[in-house]
Amino acid sequence: MSDGIVPDDKNWTWVLERRCPECGFDASTFDASRSGVVIEDLARRWVEVLARPDAPRRWRADRWSALEYGCHVRDVFSTFDQRLALMLEQVDPHFDNWDQDRTAAVDNYAAQLPTRVSQELEAGAGVLARRFDAVTSDQWDRRGFRSDGAVFTVRSIAGYLIHDPVHHLWDVGAAVPR
Repeated sequence: MSDGIVPDDKNWTWVLERRCPECGFDASTFDASRSGVVIEDLARRWVEVLARPDAPRRWRADRWSALEYGCHVRDVFSTFDQRLALMLEQVDPHFDNWDQDRTAAVDNYAAQLPTRVSQELEAGAGVLARRFDAVTSDQWDRRGFRSDGAVFTVRSIAGYLIHDPVHHLWDVGAAVPR
């Protein structure tokens, strides 16, 4: 790409099976019933990151800035809220593909205002946290299918989701929850 960022085309579903060697998050041991409180905590951490004076600056040409990662996390919360809603409302829904790199370019993440991104990230995290808090015991095993055929349950999508903002905190050098 012309901006120096190589699109991420990795299949990150392996994080459901083992600890991430970079950020240390282990989705295989994550208690999905804690998703709501963890999402709220992650949102607070991201608001702190976005308040840094250097948040809009890329410290490496081949990596997003903290602002761009914050925009991505905001959009992750929104995307996963939509996916979770589908899983709770429909039987075996299929998710549309989400091209995160295209979204970053089209929405011009680098030009967004950190204060506004913080507000939107917090609001989206609150909505998603409340939706997870409302999951009943008989809903954790409901399934959903990603466009590439990957199968998730409500329980596994929680761990998959939580890894993303945790990993990106690690990417920007912020403290990650343990």
